[in-house]
Amino acid sequence: MGNKLNIWFLSSLLISIVVAIPIVTVFSSFFEPTGEYLLIIKNTFLFEYIFNSVTLLIGVLSATFIIGVGCAYLVSFYKFPGSSFFKGALILSFAVPAYIYAYSLTAFFENYGTAFSIMKSLFGDGDYNNYIPKFDGMFGAIISISFSLFGYVYVLTRASFHYQSQNLLELGKNLGFSNKKTFLNIILPASRPAIVAGLSLVAMETLSDFGAVSFFGISTLTTGIYDAWIAFDDLALANRISFFLLIFILGLFVLENFSRKKAQYHSHTRGNFKSKSLKKLTGWKSFFVILFCSIIFFLSFLFPVTQMLYWTLIFPKHFIDLNIIDLLSNTIILVFISSFLLISLSFISNYGNRINKNKLLDILTTFSITGYAIPGIILAIAFISFVSWFDKNIIYFLDIKPIFIGSIAGLVIVYFVRFYSLANNGLKSGYLKINYSIDESAYLLGYSKLKTFINIHIPYLKNSVLLIGILLSIEIIKELPITLIMRPFNFETFATQAYIFASQDLLEAAAAPSLILILIASVFILITSRYILKDK
Repeated sequence: MGNKLNIWFLSSLLISIVVAIPIVTVFSSFFEPTGEYLLIIKNTFLFEYIFNSVTLLIGVLSATFIIGVGCAYLVSFYKFPGSSFFKGALILSFAVPAYIYAYSLTAFFENYGTAFSIMKSLFGDGDYNNYIPKFDGMFGAIISISFSLFGYVYVLTRASFHYQSQNLLELGKNLGFSNKKTFLNIILPASRPAIVAGLSLVAMETLSDFGAVSFFGISTLTTGIYDAWIAFDDLALANRISFFLLIFILGLFVLENFSRKKAQYHSHTRGNFKSKSLKKLTGWKSFFVILFCSIIFFLSFLFPVTQMLYWTLIFPKHFIDLNIIDLLSNTIILVFISSFLLISLSFISNYGNRINKNKLLDILTTFSITGYAIPGIILAIAFISFVSWFDKNIIYFLDIKPIFIGSIAGLVIVYFVRFYSLANNGLKSGYLKINYSIDESAYLLGYSKLKTFINIHIPYLKNSVLLIGILLSIEIIKELPITLIMRPFNFETFATQAYIFASQDLLEAAAAPSLILILIASVFILITSRYILKDK
């Protein structure tokens, strides 16, 4: 026991406990007494929250499945003009958060919006508002979230398609299947784990979305949590609704795992993997495939960027008045501190697990990384609840609330819990490539565990660290609900500034911070794409 209770074990244990605290708080909060507002919500809004959440989820999952799998199939199995370009270009949708897409959609199609201006310039004066479709409410939210999130399904499905053997295609031909039947009966089932993984991420992000649904005025469980805390000033009620949402998310995972049962999706053959030969498309087939990919690329990326750029140019005053230096410095501070903390502590946790091989540590680590499955707004409320309880019952003689609530420290801690899974799993996948014999050889050469960690592991995993750092930066730059709730007073980022303008119905003012956010995220995504979409 003495060998196990070392600094690496204790550090890993402490990190896992800190990450798990807000998650445990969500579950324990169900038993807290609530005010009279719980009865009011049960009798009025609760059914609407659940119905809207389920409707939104079904709509987004259906759209992202069609778009993501369709695009992945076309660029993975066919060669056509621009196919190489679309492989990377389609993931740029990640750079556009759903709430910014919602702003763009409304700005373009609203009365006297961009669409009206275009028609007026082309055809002269006229009552065009009656002919311009309106994308608002539930339909607008589904479109906005779908085009923002389909990249999850696209990236994971494309990776699965890329590593499928030519043997599967030949199997379809030998069975007399058409291309359509081969795709539906062989290729698609073989890629189910990747597709489900992508759809699971989409489901989590959809249920946790706050910016787009609140902008369109849709009452979901997420907006209910926010309103319970802000409007009703009832933290216990916010935690109770958070519990319902968390159970709903966990139920989706249980349902999917049960549906798979003992199904297997890996190949039982060895040594006979055959790379696919891409089918070259010409003529009308090539035209329609290019058209489809172009439409998806335009709608998911070029459309919101063009709309934001258009308003930034025709309303330059808002761009000039925007305090870009402060917004950029605030964003950089959050990205740097949070990424450094996440990567550093994930390194310690992974190395501690590696050298201790303790079952308790493994269980705690596995539990702690479920934070990514919990909506950011729930984690923020759970953290505030824990700090309030700790301040009132444990160290009541000190006032620690200002240190952790409405401060950069508290904001970074909730970021840490939210994105710990991303950093930890990224480093874990890198550690799996380091053979234990390397550690043993280092010990034989007289290296201590610390020296082995610093001189061998960190340099070996530097590429993984770079990739994880970029992915974390993208997530933190786009994160809205956590930043909105936990930030210090008058501390704004590009995401919160755009949301504040939009909530005040100043969409033209929201264009400049939205555009800058998209451009920064796009740069990071283009750098990342060489890692996640490279063909081997």
